[in-house]
Amino acid sequence: MTEPMAVAEAFDARVKRREERRDFFKMLGGAAAIGGAAVMAGRADVAVAQSAPTDADVLNFALNLEYLEAQFYYFAAFGSGLPTSILSGTGVQGAVTGGRQVTFSDPLVGQYAREIAADERAHVEFLRTALGTAAVAQPAIDISAAPSGAFSSAARAAGLVGAGASFDPYASDEAFLLGAFIFEDVGVTAYKGASPLLTNKTFLEAAAGILAVEAYHAAIVRTTLYAKGIETPSARLIEATDAISAARDSLDGTSDLDQGLTPVPASTTLTNIVPLDANGIAYSRSAGQVLNIVYLNRLQVTGGGFFPNGVNGTIRASAAN
Repeated sequence: MTEPMAVAEAFDARVKRREERRDFFKMLGGAAAIGGAAVMAGRADVAVAQSAPTDADVLNFALNLEYLEAQFYYFAAFGSGLPTSILSGTGVQGAVTGGRQVTFSDPLVGQYAREIAADERAHVEFLRTALGTAAVAQPAIDISAAPSGAFSSAARAAGLVGAGASFDPYASDEAFLLGAFIFEDVGVTAYKGASPLLTNKTFLEAAAGILAVEAYHAAIVRTTLYAKGIETPSARLIEATDAISAARDSLDGTSDLDQGLTPVPASTTLTNIVPLDANGIAYSRSAGQVLNIVYLNRLQVTGGGFFPNGVNGTIRASAAN
């Protein structure tokens, strides 16, 4: 059975409307990580790091996210991770769990993966250079396809696979794109949310430049998923993005801002490639909300999900929702 058909069958059996998905997470009360598989590395009463982070704190928070994205894309595109020479720094350096090369059937998707991988590595190297000796080390990262891994936990939360089943983002072009979809929109909202915290104009300009690149990446992923969803409706790829979006929304608080590829009710357009508000402006997430998603936990904790032991640096706690 192909990955798109597996996604389609699982989606047919398990996907629910956005409101039902939100109710599901409320019922859980955030007592455990998504799907019961994510690892909590903190407690619900953990203190927030600091109310006024420095520019270095903000850049190091971004560096953690870039490590995650770069490792995922590098493994998918090239079959190996980032060189060890750009992984050291302050804090505990961790290993990458999982990751392997995708056998792309669509040469264009393969080229996208290689280009984005190179971009994300460049982001890692730029931020490390900007931070100098203050740069944090890569923390432990989980990008495995195991049933207990972060990708599978996120996919179960979205209803893409059933209880105890795994989701393998390296199994096909479509699965890779869905895995990328989990990250890319979050990266855009993270940089936009962090930009007001930067006081150095040089750093702010650089962050704006990285945000623009992340937005290009997100648009590539969203456009390609939409096109493949139209070409192969049985894969239910468009609906899958809606389910992932609903899961992210359920993690990062009571707001309902995240958007999949199905047009929002008030929209008069036929597509929803770019997720915007009524003013045509992209939305933001706080650092805590971003960590809710990558930790796969609605509680205020300091680790889990894609970062089993948490991120390095002073901004470590997710938001309490």
